[in-house]
This record gives sequence, C-alpha cells and structure tokens, in this order.
Amino acid sequence: MIYYNIGGITVRDLEPDDPKKIFDAQTAQGWHPDIKVYEKRLSDAKEGKITALAADLDGCYAGHVNIFWHPKYGPFRDDGIPMIVDFAVLEKYQRRGIGRALMDTAEDIAANRADAVCLAVGMHSGYGAAQRLYIKRGYIPDGSGIWYDGRQWPQYEGGIVNDDELMIWLKKEFRR
Repeated sequence: MIYYNIGGITVRDLEPDDPKKIFDAQTAQGWHPDIKVYEKRLSDAKEGKITALAADLDGCYAGHVNIFWHPKYGPFRDDGIPMIVDFAVLEKYQRRGIGRALMDTAEDIAANRADAVCLAVGMHSGYGAAQRLYIKRGYIPDGSGIWYDGRQWPQYEGGIVNDDELMIWLKKEFRR
C-alpha cells in the first residue's frame, strides 16, 4: 500500500525485495546492517505484528521505519502504546523531507489505533539529530530515566557504556 506520494517521495509498505535493498544501501554507506532483521520485519508485517514502511526517492530506496503494535520491552509494553522502531534515512537522502514523510505516516497510522506512540532514542552524540527531531515533533521523556540493554538502569549502578544500547524513552500523545 502507498501512504504518501508527493514530490518524488513515496512511503509504502515494505515489500519482499526491500530487505536486500536496505542491506545493500546501508552497507554502501558504511553501516553494518543484518539482513535477517529486515527479513524478520517483513514476516512480522505479514503476520500483522508490525507495520513496516519504506520510503523511496524517485524510485530509489531512501529510508524506513516500523511500528510495533505490541512492544515486548520498554516502559510502555503493558500500556497498549505502539512503538516506533528503526527510523532511518540514508545519509545521501537526508534533509529532503523523507524523514518527515516517514514519521508523519507512522504517526498517522499509529494514531488510528492508539492514543499515543513511544520510541527509544540513543544517548550518544550520534543520535543528536534524532533527539532534536523527536523533541520538535512533540515527543517528551517518559520520566523512567535511562535504559540499557532493554532494562531500566538503577540510579548509582555502574557498568554501562554510552553505546547504542543506552537509551531514553519518549512518548507522544495524540490529540483527540
């Protein structure tokens, strides 16, 4: 299904050939993707567990985002709040409205089924642009502090590093 198609940007459901496209494109820009993750996203979407979206610019894969309808971890897992996962836009396509189109679409889809949506964002500077983007879009910290490797980290407990597993949770409520 196509959800958005304006100015050469298309946001659509993930398709069977997308895992390879995502893998190849992310590898080409120096990321270290696991194709099995994207294959799993595709199968989870077919089962209705998630909504997996891809964005194209002028027919070329440019980014993706997923909505997990029943998160298995995080502070909102038992609250019926869907979670946005794996929001990514290839570097060569950033600042062209693709991220906005993906997030607008994901939030619109989530708003049709829930009163809010959540996400987790990394704490190191590599996530600085994403942190600012989410705040500008109306996401606010949930107040549970930092999480590491999928669990809330207690105050005064050491043993964590500032890597991709160190996160803070944010939530956006939809106006009804």
